[in-house]
Amino acid sequence: MSDAEIDRRMVEALVCPLTQAVLSYDAERQELVSKAAHLAFPIRDGIPIMLISEARKID
Repeated sequence: MSDAEIDRRMVEALVCPLTQAVLSYDAERQELVSKAAHLAFPIRDGIPIMLISEARKID
């Protein structure tokens, strides 16, 4: 697995820390997206950063 790839099982186990909603994986942007919270959590070096303070707001 390269640094840019993420384990699908890990994505399925993670939930939004704000809403507990399911996350979707955006491979192009390397983010986990919470549509419920309108936030995108970055993935850096293959590690999801699940801090609300690090999340990007989305529409």
